[in-house]
Amino acid sequence: MTSTRLPVTVTESIVTAYEPRRSQRRSTPPQIVMYIVLTIGAVVSIFPLYWLLVMASNATGDIYKSPPTFVPGPRLFENVAMVFTRIDFAGALLNTIIVASSVTFLVLVLDSLAAFAFAKFDFPLRRTLFTITLVTFMLPMQLAVIPQFITMTNLGWVGELQALIVPAAANAFGIFWLRQYIVSAIPDELMDASVLDGAGFFRQWFAVCLPLIRPGLGFLGIYTFITAWNDYMWPLVVLTDPHRLTLQVATAQLKSAFGQDYGMVMAGALLSVLPLLVVFLLGARQFVGDIAKGAIR
Repeated sequence: MTSTRLPVTVTESIVTAYEPRRSQRRSTPPQIVMYIVLTIGAVVSIFPLYWLLVMASNATGDIYKSPPTFVPGPRLFENVAMVFTRIDFAGALLNTIIVASSVTFLVLVLDSLAAFAFAKFDFPLRRTLFTITLVTFMLPMQLAVIPQFITMTNLGWVGELQALIVPAAANAFGIFWLRQYIVSAIPDELMDASVLDGAGFFRQWFAVCLPLIRPGLGFLGIYTFITAWNDYMWPLVVLTDPHRLTLQVATAQLKSAFGQDYGMVMAGALLSVLPLLVVFLLGARQFVGDIAKGAIR
Protein backbone atom coordinates (compact mmCIF):
# COMPACT_ATOMS: atom_id res chain seq x y z
CA MET A 1 0.00 0.00 0.00
CA THR A 2 1.56 3.25 -1.16
CA SER A 3 1.43 6.35 1.04
CA THR A 4 0.52 9.66 -0.50
CA ARG A 5 2.61 12.65 0.41
CA LEU A 6 1.21 16.16 0.37
CA PRO A 7 2.94 18.62 -1.90
CA VAL A 8 5.38 20.99 -0.24
CA THR A 9 3.21 24.01 -1.03
CA VAL A 10 0.18 22.43 0.63
CA THR A 11 2.24 21.57 3.72
CA GLU A 12 3.61 25.09 3.93
CA SER A 13 0.11 26.56 3.65
CA ILE A 14 -1.12 24.36 6.49
CA VAL A 15 1.79 25.42 8.70
CA THR A 16 1.26 29.07 7.81
CA ALA A 17 -2.45 28.83 8.66
CA TYR A 18 -1.63 27.22 12.00
CA GLU A 19 1.06 29.70 13.02
CA PRO A 20 -1.28 32.69 13.68
CA ARG A 21 -3.40 30.50 15.96
CA ARG A 22 -0.29 29.33 17.82
CA SER A 23 0.98 32.92 18.19
CA GLN A 24 -2.49 34.03 19.27
CA ARG A 25 -2.48 31.37 21.99
CA ARG A 26 0.93 32.53 23.13
CA SER A 27 -0.27 36.17 23.33
CA THR A 28 -3.20 35.29 25.61
CA PRO A 29 -1.33 35.64 28.95
CA PRO A 30 -0.05 39.16 28.08
CA GLN A 31 -3.60 40.15 27.17
CA ILE A 32 -4.86 38.85 30.50
CA VAL A 33 -2.17 40.84 32.30
CA MET A 34 -3.14 43.92 30.31
CA TYR A 35 -6.82 43.50 31.22
CA ILE A 36 -5.90 43.08 34.88
CA VAL A 37 -3.77 46.23 34.83
CA LEU A 38 -6.53 48.19 33.07
CA THR A 39 -9.11 46.96 35.58
CA ILE A 40 -6.91 48.00 38.49
CA GLY A 41 -6.37 51.39 36.89
CA ALA A 42 -10.12 51.85 36.39
CA VAL A 43 -10.84 50.93 40.01
CA VAL A 44 -8.15 53.31 41.27
CA SER A 45 -9.57 56.10 39.07
CA ILE A 46 -13.18 55.54 40.18
CA PHE A 47 -12.42 55.08 43.88
CA PRO A 48 -12.10 58.84 44.71
CA LEU A 49 -15.59 59.42 43.31
CA TYR A 50 -16.96 56.48 45.31
CA TRP A 51 -15.19 57.73 48.45
CA LEU A 52 -16.76 61.15 47.86
CA LEU A 53 -20.18 59.45 47.80
CA VAL A 54 -19.38 57.59 51.02
CA MET A 55 -18.36 60.77 52.83
CA ALA A 56 -21.34 62.72 51.47
CA SER A 57 -23.75 60.10 52.84
CA ASN A 58 -22.32 59.98 56.37
CA ALA A 59 -22.08 62.31 59.33
CA THR A 60 -18.81 64.01 60.21
CA GLY A 61 -18.23 61.65 63.14
CA ASP A 62 -18.60 58.61 60.90
CA ILE A 63 -16.04 60.01 58.48
CA TYR A 64 -13.39 60.07 61.22
CA LYS A 65 -13.98 56.47 62.31
CA SER A 66 -11.00 54.15 62.52
CA PRO A 67 -11.04 51.86 60.65
CA PRO A 68 -12.99 53.93 58.12
CA THR A 69 -16.29 52.77 56.71
CA PHE A 70 -16.43 52.03 52.99
CA VAL A 71 -20.21 51.70 52.77
CA PRO A 72 -22.49 54.66 51.91
CA GLY A 73 -24.45 55.89 54.92
CA PRO A 74 -28.08 56.98 55.39
CA ARG A 75 -27.54 60.77 55.47
CA LEU A 76 -27.07 61.57 51.80
CA PHE A 77 -30.41 63.29 51.24
CA GLU A 78 -30.17 65.09 54.57
CA ASN A 79 -26.74 66.48 53.68
CA VAL A 80 -27.96 67.46 50.21
CA ALA A 81 -30.94 69.30 51.73
CA MET A 82 -28.57 71.18 54.05
CA VAL A 83 -26.49 72.27 51.06
CA PHE A 84 -29.54 73.82 49.37
CA THR A 85 -30.53 75.63 52.56
CA ARG A 86 -27.06 77.02 53.37
CA ILE A 87 -26.08 78.34 49.90
CA ASP A 88 -27.83 79.32 46.69
CA PHE A 89 -26.79 76.11 44.96
CA ALA A 90 -29.26 76.40 42.05
CA GLY A 91 -28.13 79.93 41.26
CA ALA A 92 -24.47 78.98 41.47
CA LEU A 93 -25.11 75.99 39.20
CA LEU A 94 -26.81 78.22 36.63
CA ASN A 95 -23.96 80.73 36.75
CA THR A 96 -21.39 77.97 36.28
CA ILE A 97 -23.28 76.49 33.33
CA ILE A 98 -23.46 79.93 31.67
CA VAL A 99 -19.76 80.61 32.20
CA ALA A 100 -18.49 77.16 31.19
CA SER A 101 -20.72 76.94 28.10
CA SER A 102 -19.89 80.46 26.92
CA VAL A 103 -16.16 79.98 27.44
CA THR A 104 -16.20 76.64 25.62
CA PHE A 105 -18.09 78.05 22.62
CA LEU A 106 -15.82 81.09 22.32
CA VAL A 107 -12.64 79.02 22.70
CA LEU A 108 -13.71 76.58 19.98
CA VAL A 109 -14.54 79.40 17.58
CA LEU A 110 -11.62 81.76 18.22
CA ASP A 111 -8.95 79.11 18.74
CA SER A 112 -9.96 77.24 15.59
CA LEU A 113 -9.84 80.47 13.56
CA ALA A 114 -6.38 81.35 14.87
CA ALA A 115 -5.09 77.79 14.50
CA PHE A 116 -6.41 77.58 10.92
CA ALA A 117 -4.63 80.80 10.02
CA PHE A 118 -1.36 79.68 11.63
CA ALA A 119 -1.50 76.24 9.98
CA LYS A 120 -2.58 76.95 6.41
CA PHE A 121 -1.86 80.59 5.58
CA ASP A 122 1.34 82.52 5.13
CA PHE A 123 1.30 86.09 6.45
CA PRO A 124 3.91 88.49 7.86
CA LEU A 125 5.29 87.64 11.31
CA ARG A 126 3.44 84.32 11.42
CA ARG A 127 6.25 82.46 13.19
CA THR A 128 6.85 85.35 15.58
CA LEU A 129 3.19 85.59 16.57
CA PHE A 130 2.94 81.84 17.04
CA THR A 131 6.06 81.87 19.22
CA ILE A 132 4.61 84.66 21.35
CA THR A 133 1.42 82.63 21.71
CA LEU A 134 3.39 79.64 22.98
CA VAL A 135 5.30 81.84 25.42
CA THR A 136 2.04 83.07 26.95
CA PHE A 137 1.03 79.43 27.40
CA MET A 138 4.18 78.80 29.44
CA LEU A 139 3.54 81.68 31.86
CA PRO A 140 1.69 80.85 35.10
CA MET A 141 -1.87 82.15 35.21
CA GLN A 142 -1.29 83.79 38.61
CA LEU A 143 0.78 86.49 36.91
CA ALA A 144 -2.28 87.71 35.02
CA VAL A 145 -4.58 88.10 38.04
CA ILE A 146 -3.65 91.70 38.93
CA PRO A 147 -3.62 93.06 35.32
CA GLN A 148 -6.91 91.29 34.60
CA PHE A 149 -8.51 92.65 37.76
CA ILE A 150 -7.41 96.21 36.89
CA THR A 151 -8.83 95.77 33.40
CA MET A 152 -12.13 94.44 34.74
CA THR A 153 -12.32 97.35 37.17
CA ASN A 154 -11.82 99.89 34.37
CA LEU A 155 -14.52 98.17 32.32
CA GLY A 156 -16.90 98.04 35.29
CA TRP A 157 -17.17 94.25 35.09
CA VAL A 158 -16.08 93.36 38.63
CA GLY A 159 -18.74 91.09 40.11
CA GLU A 160 -20.22 90.22 36.70
CA LEU A 161 -20.04 86.94 34.80
CA GLN A 162 -18.47 88.54 31.72
CA ALA A 163 -15.37 89.08 33.84
CA LEU A 164 -15.00 85.28 33.79
CA ILE A 165 -16.01 84.72 30.17
CA VAL A 166 -14.10 87.34 28.18
CA PRO A 167 -10.56 86.75 29.57
CA ALA A 168 -10.95 83.01 28.91
CA ALA A 169 -12.43 83.39 25.41
CA ALA A 170 -9.17 82.20 23.78
CA ASN A 171 -6.13 80.37 25.09
CA ALA A 172 -2.71 79.42 23.79
CA PHE A 173 -3.13 75.71 24.47
CA GLY A 174 -6.20 75.48 22.24
CA ILE A 175 -4.47 77.34 19.42
CA PHE A 176 -1.41 75.10 19.64
CA TRP A 177 -3.47 71.90 19.86
CA LEU A 178 -5.72 72.73 16.91
CA ARG A 179 -2.86 74.07 14.84
CA GLN A 180 -1.01 70.76 15.13
CA TYR A 181 -4.22 68.87 14.42
CA ILE A 182 -5.00 70.93 11.31
CA VAL A 183 -1.50 70.44 9.89
CA SER A 184 -1.91 66.66 10.02
CA ALA A 185 -5.63 66.42 9.15
CA ILE A 186 -6.06 68.84 6.24
CA PRO A 187 -3.89 68.31 3.15
CA ASP A 188 -2.72 71.30 1.13
CA GLU A 189 -4.35 69.84 -1.99
CA LEU A 190 -7.76 70.19 -0.35
CA MET A 191 -7.03 73.83 0.41
CA ASP A 192 -5.99 74.43 -3.20
CA ALA A 193 -9.21 72.81 -4.42
CA SER A 194 -11.31 75.05 -2.17
CA VAL A 195 -9.50 78.12 -3.53
CA LEU A 196 -10.31 77.00 -7.09
CA ASP A 197 -13.96 76.75 -6.04
CA GLY A 198 -13.83 80.39 -4.95
CA ALA A 199 -13.94 79.80 -1.19
CA GLY A 200 -12.65 82.58 1.03
CA PHE A 201 -11.07 82.30 4.46
CA PHE A 202 -14.25 81.97 6.50
CA ARG A 203 -15.85 79.54 4.04
CA GLN A 204 -12.71 77.40 4.06
CA TRP A 205 -12.72 77.47 7.86
CA PHE A 206 -16.39 76.55 8.14
CA ALA A 207 -16.82 74.11 5.24
CA VAL A 208 -13.36 72.51 5.01
CA CYS A 209 -11.58 72.89 8.33
CA LEU A 210 -14.26 72.34 10.98
CA PRO A 211 -15.70 69.05 9.60
CA LEU A 212 -12.23 67.49 9.43
CA ILE A 213 -11.08 68.46 12.92
CA ARG A 214 -14.18 67.42 14.86
CA PRO A 215 -12.26 64.96 17.08
CA GLY A 216 -9.76 67.70 17.96
CA LEU A 217 -12.60 70.11 18.69
CA GLY A 218 -14.27 67.46 20.82
CA PHE A 219 -11.21 67.02 22.99
CA LEU A 220 -10.65 70.77 23.30
CA GLY A 221 -14.31 71.32 24.15
CA ILE A 222 -14.22 68.74 26.94
CA TYR A 223 -10.95 70.08 28.30
CA THR A 224 -12.12 73.71 28.20
CA PHE A 225 -15.49 72.97 29.80
CA ILE A 226 -13.87 71.05 32.66
CA THR A 227 -11.28 73.80 33.19
CA ALA A 228 -13.89 76.56 33.24
CA TRP A 229 -16.17 74.51 35.51
CA ASN A 230 -13.40 73.85 38.05
CA ASP A 231 -11.89 77.34 38.04
CA TYR A 232 -11.71 78.69 41.57
CA MET A 233 -9.02 81.36 42.00
CA TRP A 234 -10.14 83.92 39.40
CA PRO A 235 -13.88 83.72 40.30
CA LEU A 236 -12.92 84.08 43.97
CA VAL A 237 -11.04 87.30 43.15
CA VAL A 238 -13.40 88.98 40.71
CA LEU A 239 -16.89 87.92 41.88
CA THR A 240 -18.19 90.15 44.66
CA ASP A 241 -21.95 89.71 44.26
CA PRO A 242 -23.25 86.76 46.37
CA HIS A 243 -25.83 86.03 43.66
CA ARG A 244 -23.16 85.77 40.95
CA LEU A 245 -20.98 83.09 42.53
CA THR A 246 -19.94 79.94 40.69
CA LEU A 247 -20.17 76.46 42.17
CA GLN A 248 -16.55 76.24 43.25
CA VAL A 249 -16.72 79.48 45.21
CA ALA A 250 -20.18 78.79 46.63
CA THR A 251 -19.37 75.27 47.83
CA ALA A 252 -16.13 76.53 49.41
CA GLN A 253 -18.30 78.71 51.67
CA LEU A 254 -19.87 75.60 53.18
CA LYS A 255 -16.67 74.87 55.09
CA SER A 256 -15.66 78.42 55.93
CA ALA A 257 -19.07 79.64 57.13
CA PHE A 258 -20.67 76.56 58.67
CA GLY A 259 -17.97 74.88 60.73
CA GLN A 260 -16.68 71.35 60.33
CA ASP A 261 -19.70 69.51 58.88
CA TYR A 262 -17.69 67.61 56.30
CA GLY A 263 -20.63 65.43 55.34
CA MET A 264 -22.46 68.53 54.10
CA VAL A 265 -19.30 69.84 52.42
CA MET A 266 -18.77 66.55 50.59
CA ALA A 267 -22.43 66.52 49.55
CA GLY A 268 -21.93 69.93 47.95
CA ALA A 269 -18.80 68.70 46.22
CA LEU A 270 -20.66 65.63 44.95
CA LEU A 271 -23.48 67.75 43.55
CA SER A 272 -21.01 70.01 41.77
CA VAL A 273 -19.22 67.02 40.21
CA LEU A 274 -22.26 65.12 38.89
CA PRO A 275 -23.15 67.54 36.03
CA LEU A 276 -19.52 67.55 34.99
CA LEU A 277 -19.48 63.75 34.80
CA VAL A 278 -22.56 63.77 32.57
CA VAL A 279 -20.99 66.30 30.21
CA PHE A 280 -17.74 64.36 30.15
CA LEU A 281 -19.42 61.04 29.36
CA LEU A 282 -21.51 62.54 26.56
CA GLY A 283 -18.57 64.44 25.12
CA ALA A 284 -16.18 61.51 25.41
CA ARG A 285 -18.62 59.27 23.56
CA GLN A 286 -18.84 61.78 20.71
CA PHE A 287 -15.07 62.19 20.76
CA VAL A 288 -14.39 58.46 20.45
CA GLY A 289 -17.10 58.13 17.78
CA ASP A 290 -15.52 60.84 15.65
CA ILE A 291 -12.13 59.17 15.95
CA ALA A 292 -13.64 55.87 14.77
CA LYS A 293 -15.34 57.56 11.81
CA GLY A 294 -12.10 59.26 10.86
CA ALA A 295 -10.26 55.93 10.98
CA ILE A 296 -12.87 54.30 8.71
CA ARG A 297 -12.66 57.14 6.24
